Amino acid sequence: MDGQSRVYLLWHVRHAEPTDGSEIRHFAADDDFWADEEEGDDVKLLGVYSSRDKAQERIVRARVLPGFRDEPKCFYIEEFTVDADEWKDGFVTVMTGGEGSEGPEETG
Repeated sequence: MDGQSRVYLLWHVRHAEPTDGSEIRHFAADDDFWADEEEGDDVKLLGVYSSRDKAQERIVRARVLPGFRDEPKCFYIEEFTVDADEWKDGFVTVMTGGEGSEGPEETG
């Protein structure tokens, strides 16, 4: 190990049913994370863990609970290094839409 501490954030996404009647898309692989909260996807942070194994153990416990068991493949473990900066280059705000748009879209 390189001496840097890491933490593992465990996320779950309950995907909203598409309004166009198409099939709900779930995660296809362990590293396949996507969510669209504007379309109604419900993203939850289940916890922050000191190891990937502890996050995996939490997935096992969560999969039997209401809501989580409905989308048992939609868990995602995200690894972060403690005390490491993110968004190092800042961000810009790009205005989208015209009059009556819902506001700025941030990009980074």
